[in-house]
Amino acid sequence: MKIRYICPHCGMLYAAIDHPEATEERLGFHSLTPDERKHIISYEANGDIVVSITCEYCSEAIHRYPELTYPLQ
Repeated sequence: MKIRYICPHCGMLYAAIDHPEATEERLGFHSLTPDERKHIISYEANGDIVVSITCEYCSEAIHRYPELTYPLQ
C-alpha cells in the first residue's frame, strides 16, 4: 500500500510512503475523527491512500490572500 501526501490546492506531491509497515495506525490516522478522515483521506481503487495536506506555498498564499477561493485559483 502506498500513501501519498498531496496538496489539494496545487496538486504538489509533498511526500510518498511505500513501506509494508506504514499502516494507518502507525501514521496516526486512527486518531482522526470520522469527519476529519472524510475530508483528509481518500482511497484509490488499487488500495493506495491519498492524504490531503496544504503545502507551505499554498498555506502562505491563503494566509496572505484570504479572498482566494478554495481550491486556489
